Amino acid sequence: MTPPKTDSPIATGFVASPNHGERRRPARPDAIILHYTGMPDGAGALRRLCNPASEVSAHYFVWEDGRVVQLVAEDRRAWHAGKGIWKGDSDLNSASIGVEIVNCGHEALPPYSQAQIDAVIALARDISQRWSIAPRRILAHSDIAPGRKRDPGEHFPWATLGQAGIGHWTAPGAPGEALTFKHGEEGPPVRALQAMLALYGYGIELTGVYDHQTRIVVAAFQRHFRPARVDGVADESTVASLRALLAG
Repeated sequence: MTPPKTDSPIATGFVASPNHGERRRPARPDAIILHYTGMPDGAGALRRLCNPASEVSAHYFVWEDGRVVQLVAEDRRAWHAGKGIWKGDSDLNSASIGVEIVNCGHEALPPYSQAQIDAVIALARDISQRWSIAPRRILAHSDIAPGRKRDPGEHFPWATLGQAGIGHWTAPGAPGEALTFKHGEEGPPVRALQAMLALYGYGIELTGVYDHQTRIVVAAFQRHFRPARVDGVADESTVASLRALLAG
């Protein structure tokens, strides 16, 4: 049987996963979600993504040496995002293209190789151009599932992608203490922070209380946009980055 043709010229081949279905709403992808594999080695991760018993997959898989293989056709709904929300949409599998990057994850959180990052940039650029995906819609798995997921992690070089024109980025200030909310603090300033996070896209309830959900969403934001310190504390540089992203 002739293997399927890859959708992206960046992919060197097609390793078909059975774990996919019809896209629901929207009918076409308008986001890219980046993941790490979170397993000891790439070969084991690839086997899992292609095992029907696992019920997980992604559209693309990026090896440490920068090789990219496709697992699921882009017009199909791969099972990579799981339970999450972005901009009010809770079916991110239907809305996105998923990219798994070989990295063992937070057990060690090793650096990504330059070859991997170069490949991710090339792949994201190609996908974005063909599907007209906006920079703000290139997301971390941790963005759509704060508290449940941490990938691709604070060592993922979002700044490098931003410099290459991939994703939405603003240079963060150094971590500080000003404008820090205490856990349990209530009032309009807290609600305003929650409203800004929700406006950007995060799934957060506007309780007006600096509660547990707020801390984990702030930590997810920091992991992507202010990775120098990921602590769930809304200090001045975190809030300044959020405002800059909303303005841009």
